[in-house]
Amino acid sequence: GDGLLLLAGHDVLGIAQTGTGKTAAFGLPLLMKVKYAQGEHPRALVLAPTRELAIQLEKHLKALATQTDIRIFAIYGGLGPKTQIETIKAGLDVLVATPGRLMEIYLKGDLVLKHLTTLVLDEADKMMDMGFMPQIRRILEIIPRKRQNVLFSATMPERVTLLSEEFLEFPMRVEVTPPAQPAQTITQSLYEVPNLATKINLLHHLLHRDADEMTRVLLFTRTKENADQVAAFLSRKAPLGEVRVIHGNKGQNARLNSMDAFKEGNVRYLVATDVAARGIDVPQVSHVVNFDVPLIYDDYVHRIGRTGRARHAGAAITFANPAERQHIERIEELIKQTIPLLELPAEVEITATPFEEEQTHARTIDEQRRREDPEFKGAFHERKEWIKPGVTIDKRTGKAFEEGKHHKKSQKGSKKNPGKKGASAPAAKALRRRGQGGR
Repeated sequence: GDGLLLLAGHDVLGIAQTGTGKTAAFGLPLLMKVKYAQGEHPRALVLAPTRELAIQLEKHLKALATQTDIRIFAIYGGLGPKTQIETIKAGLDVLVATPGRLMEIYLKGDLVLKHLTTLVLDEADKMMDMGFMPQIRRILEIIPRKRQNVLFSATMPERVTLLSEEFLEFPMRVEVTPPAQPAQTITQSLYEVPNLATKINLLHHLLHRDADEMTRVLLFTRTKENADQVAAFLSRKAPLGEVRVIHGNKGQNARLNSMDAFKEGNVRYLVATDVAARGIDVPQVSHVVNFDVPLIYDDYVHRIGRTGRARHAGAAITFANPAERQHIERIEELIKQTIPLLELPAEVEITATPFEEEQTHARTIDEQRRREDPEFKGAFHERKEWIKPGVTIDKRTGKAFEEGKHHKKSQKGSKKNPGKKGASAPAAKALRRRGQGGR
């Protein structure tokens, strides 16, 4: 009955993952509200963070609207606005758009938004991650005040909650899915791996060992560097198959082409960073490999949701280094299940961890412990507390300060030295020039 809320005109806050049928959940009532083609200006606007998602929404909405004459059209960057503007001028009812392209066409004067009665913000969390907030605020300023708002987000971090408070009036909160639960058709497994080089060795082993099953593999990394490194390795050493990478540095077009090629089965390995991965609707992935453990725990559910989609069995394999181990525990709490831990196969060569990498792991573990327990003093903490309470240690000598010895009173904020307190240095200089300063 969530659709009824939309039809009743309430503002709605929907918490829904991709792949839960949320497009149908808001799409059908939206189309019922728009009803039929009329006038030439859009009456409903659906904002999406990425071009991929905009295209997907347009496709889903058109499929839902086949029995009607409702005109649905998506505008997004990555190709010239000319044909998009022509389509808009021909008239439409539901506009799907990415924020950037919407503003661009609006500012050219080619788009009338004053007839909008419904605004849908899809994947709001992703919008914020990608820095679209300033554009969204501008859009909210130029569209009619009296309208119904719908906000969808896969997760509810604090900033999305704040956005929803700013943007929705007395919203009805709807959870389209029960809290994150991986689909039952997915086998999950975990390997504990000491370092990056060993992760590559393990990946090499698994891809060759299970070459027959690993026909369409989606690999996730945390950074662009790791994505490029994994892709380079796959191109050289993995069982034959085309490799593509999608991350923030790749243009929209390249990302989209890679996605399509992957969907059509022409690409065997697709490597992606987290940000590039939201809203990708990939049918039948045989395996998802979390080369790095996601730091945003819901991303784990997002990611493995790409395999085992609707009745296709899938496998999700995660590699965790010592610093990532703690995140696994949090993920297990979130999904309310333990991810089975597998032994590293004997054939996998375990390389020694380089000093730098070991330091990084130790530092990461410390930072995490400190985040959870402010009292925790890690291995990297300056140990000046141990001498005796109430003693100030001179950092240069490591000894306690002695009163009176080489210790002048601080000049901070004194007349001699304006610009340290209150006024900024340039302001203090200006004062001096006017003869009001302390010199």
